[in-house]
Amino acid sequence: MYPTRMLRAHGEKPNITGFDIRKFAHSAGQPKYDPWERAEAWRYTGQFSRWNRFKGAFPGLGIATVAFVAYLGFEKLFLQDEHHGEGHGEGHH
Repeated sequence: MYPTRMLRAHGEKPNITGFDIRKFAHSAGQPKYDPWERAEAWRYTGQFSRWNRFKGAFPGLGIATVAFVAYLGFEKLFLQDEHHGEGHGEGHH
């Protein structure tokens, strides 16, 4: 049997320093005070808020959508093809 398999058979290797990282992480938890909180706050307020970043991602999309819908309405109402459905006989021209 390989030495590494023998070590795995007994569970984890004991830490010779006695320091348990899991206990330390559990006891530390979330910090009560973040020293960088004030320095990072500008990233999520004002012109950098989530809505303003989304709104700035597609400049002109709103006016383009309105213009396209207006053109579709104009085309439907005023640019109807009056010869649609007729055959191409002699009286066509």
